[in-house]
Amino acid sequence: MKIADSISFGEMIRKRRKQMGYTQKYISEFTGFSISFLSDLENGKKTIELDKALTVANLLGLDVELNERG
Repeated sequence: MKIADSISFGEMIRKRRKQMGYTQKYISEFTGFSISFLSDLENGKKTIELDKALTVANLLGLDVELNERG
């Protein structure tokens, strides 16, 4: 899936979390990140901390890759 904005990134995080059967509470307990952070991430809040977002993506088995267009 091509991610073009924070909304689509958050949607992918939510979709994968649910596929794996994880709750936001479980992810929160595992990572130490607040449930409100995870909610903001999944809802596409634009000011999310990149390092935390990448940590959650990796935990969910998602690779984040940047490629040149062209």
